[in-house]
Amino acid sequence: MTKAKAAGESMDDLELKYLKSLSKQYPTIAAASTEIINLQAILNLPKGTEHFMTDIHGEYEQFNHILKNGSGSVRRKIDEEFGNTLSIKDKKSLATLIYYPQEKLDIVMAEEDENSIEDWYKITLHRLVQITKRVSSKYTRSKVRKALPKDFSYIIEELITEKAEVQDKEAYYNEIIHTIIRIGRAPEFIVALSNLIQRLVIDHLHIVGDIFDRGPGPHIILDTLCEYHSVDVQWGNHDIVWMGAASGHLACIANVIRMAARYGNLDTLEEGYGINLIPLATFALDVYKDVDCEAFAIKYNTDYDTKDLSLDMKMHKAIAIIQFKLEGQLIMRRPEFAMQDRLLLEHIDYEQKALVLDGVSYPMKDVDFPTINRNRPYELTEQEEQVMERLRQAFVKCEKLQKHVRFLFSKGGLYKVYNSNLLYHGCVPMDEEGNFNKVNVYGEECSGKALYDVLEHYARKGYYAHDLQEKLKGQDIIWYIWAGPNSPVFGKDKMATFERYFLADEELRRERKNAYYRLLDSEMVVNRILQEFGLDETRSHIVNGHVPVERKKGESPVHCGGKLLVIDGGFSKAYQDKTGIAGYTLVVNSYGMRLVAHEPFESTESAIRQETDIFSDSFILETTALRQKIADTEIGAELRESIHQLEELLQAYRDGILIEKG
Repeated sequence: MTKAKAAGESMDDLELKYLKSLSKQYPTIAAASTEIINLQAILNLPKGTEHFMTDIHGEYEQFNHILKNGSGSVRRKIDEEFGNTLSIKDKKSLATLIYYPQEKLDIVMAEEDENSIEDWYKITLHRLVQITKRVSSKYTRSKVRKALPKDFSYIIEELITEKAEVQDKEAYYNEIIHTIIRIGRAPEFIVALSNLIQRLVIDHLHIVGDIFDRGPGPHIILDTLCEYHSVDVQWGNHDIVWMGAASGHLACIANVIRMAARYGNLDTLEEGYGINLIPLATFALDVYKDVDCEAFAIKYNTDYDTKDLSLDMKMHKAIAIIQFKLEGQLIMRRPEFAMQDRLLLEHIDYEQKALVLDGVSYPMKDVDFPTINRNRPYELTEQEEQVMERLRQAFVKCEKLQKHVRFLFSKGGLYKVYNSNLLYHGCVPMDEEGNFNKVNVYGEECSGKALYDVLEHYARKGYYAHDLQEKLKGQDIIWYIWAGPNSPVFGKDKMATFERYFLADEELRRERKNAYYRLLDSEMVVNRILQEFGLDETRSHIVNGHVPVERKKGESPVHCGGKLLVIDGGFSKAYQDKTGIAGYTLVVNSYGMRLVAHEPFESTESAIRQETDIFSDSFILETTALRQKIADTEIGAELRESIHQLEELLQAYRDGILIEKG
């Protein structure tokens, strides 16, 4: 065993102590032996299917649909099971029922009469049982049993388990289904089977960042993820800024509100999270009543209520100015962030209506800033301070937001290594030669994996620390991860928010991507990254989000011969004009890797009533010569370690070192 030696104890003492602890769980030779056999059996099962999604940006309807259909996995299972024995129409109907069982049942029950509904129940239940058998075949009975709905667990297990002792199997199964229909439980049973199929099609879900911002429903997505059976999250820049806001960090709060205002999504804050924005609205109506707000137009969608437009533009400008002030204070507080070039308020020439940088004057669209003190431009007014304190209280006391952010901390991080894949949202900051950038984090120079680790360490402090100084250091790092030039999840030289609002000069508005994005096809660089994170470069992959792949311009999500995959294809409607599609997802199962490109999702109502699925163009990236087993995964490595420990326990019983407690 590889256990650290405690002071004053030999390794034998430590091993014996551990085995005694293990013997409480397995008190006999029989119990330990049975568990070894069970674990060995699990190692030989096919590995579970992993589903990768990224850059969801609040588009909850499309997210929910892709989650329900497993990026086409449900439809593939239907095709595998029924082949040409079912028509395309029947396959579509069955798939829609599995995705939206209750809603589809309501339609069917309204359309069918009493006699025909029984036939429909019988046919449908048989088909659902067949699909359930297929999707459960790669799991142990124990794992399937844990996934079964409580009310129907016994009867589903009977229907999906081969029973050698039953002579007339068809009659046996038919009688069970007939009884379910006769006693009026068919609708509930159909819902239970459909949800079980959804649950078993995907064994584990990876969200590679950016749940928040732009779309209307990040809170709905997070409610779903909080209940999902197996999930991890790699934080994106839009997630981390919300996490900072939930911690009470004022600069992060200002960013979150400004983006919600910019995209016409203040309802997400007010209705989705119950955060009271009246203090900001009252302030904006008062102070910005006669102020020019044309530069703060709202990029709204068809659901936006335009009667709020004038007020939202005032709130948009008010919170943007507060943000620039707060960020200026932070940059001066943390000179080690090396972001002094972002201190722009002090360079405004109000008489010339220009920004003056290095002696060059750049015309500004707007210099109507009633709250900026020209001598102390980063100082909040008393009213602004009061508004931000009330907003801070609203964020830190919002129960739903705190639940969601705790979920992100518990299930997430800046990167994850899982089954020979390295997952992260943005980039590994590097120079043009592919050397990892060294970044000063509170006096400690870090690069590569160490940079990720130290930033994540401080981010957790920013939310959880009790010491106020340590907490503020952590919160400021959270903001740096959001907008810093060497942040792994931002990956640009600057966040040109100020320039996009006020300047026409395209060069100043330009945000230059880190060299990483120009080196995605360099095998030397990709191998260096994989080695940095302890992965075998001959069989590992990087799964990356953050930068939308513009397929309509011929860009590809596949780089370096398939070693690196950028799977952001424009889930957010705001990006779909650029990308030409509505997102990529990745499915990895025991046979290999499949990349799926999705067309835009019309609506949940259309998916249910018209049985319109998302048209998905998928292609196989990689297939394995031998079907991968759980033994080949990280879980397999953990199981082998458990087997090794149990074998030592078994030997201790047989050598008389430990006594059975049977």
